[in-house]
Amino acid sequence: MQAEVLREMESTIDRLCPVPAFNALLKQFARDKAAETSRWGETTRLVHAMLGGASPQIGRLAALTELLVLALDIADDLQDADNAEKSWMQAPPELSLNAVMGLLMGAVAELGRLQAEHPGEPMPNPGEVGQIVLNAVNGQYRDLTNDIETEQDYIAVVQQKSCMLLKLAYYMGYGALPPDEAIAERLDELAGYLGVVSQLSNDLRDVLRYDVKNDLLHKKRTLPVLFLLGGDADEFPVIRRYYDGEIDRNEFLSHKQACVDYIRESGCIEYTEVIKTLFLDKAAETLDALPADAERKERFRELVIGPRTPDE
Repeated sequence: MQAEVLREMESTIDRLCPVPAFNALLKQFARDKAAETSRWGETTRLVHAMLGGASPQIGRLAALTELLVLALDIADDLQDADNAEKSWMQAPPELSLNAVMGLLMGAVAELGRLQAEHPGEPMPNPGEVGQIVLNAVNGQYRDLTNDIETEQDYIAVVQQKSCMLLKLAYYMGYGALPPDEAIAERLDELAGYLGVVSQLSNDLRDVLRYDVKNDLLHKKRTLPVLFLLGGDADEFPVIRRYYDGEIDRNEFLSHKQACVDYIRESGCIEYTEVIKTLFLDKAAETLDALPADAERKERFRELVIGPRTPDE
């Protein structure tokens, strides 16, 4: 995270939270988030700049993007009961939940403040921001209830949950520009593709790890897991038996190495990589077709997709 974004986040917290202990807790969470490779605020800035924007308020909007994503990250970790090393997981859960509510409502209040302070400037609509966050919350509900049976279900849940964070970061940038429906649709489409790419990368990592974040342990139905469940049950029945409740977690863990070996040999990694590449190619095509400043668009491309390969 850029240092200036963190400074603006802390200034925003100072405006929103007069209770000293609560103020300090939120700043601790913000600094914890800043220690990650969090680029949500930078994404907001780059979207705004590549579309020709030069709003003096873009720094405050970038900070609000980070605060909103921080709130959703805290909620996600509380619900999944993982990432134990994070400061919000080490704080009393009732205080972390209070932080989620404070960050969400505070960000909406701050957007309203910006609109009131600068009535002649285009600003992101707090109602639209709330709708994007609500869409992510609906996607999180489907994820928590494991409401996934098919690959189509999986893509739908990812686009409703993970893609919304990208949509939020983009909207906070282009929402500070005069409305352009075609640009908005193109960026929403880009968010849909890149959100799936990001989630598939996470799923590939999580299916091969054997700690509390392993998707198999939690019986999640990610794309690589759906591939495994759709294969020949006789070839390696342990995964299917665990998902069907025929064996418990301890027995499943006793097959740890055999399970990892099967996953590596099953083809699920290669299959997921192919699907990921398809979505990445669609994202690149969508971004290339976006009318924007060429130099700044290339910087944005490097951030969200990566540098071009020699044959591109």
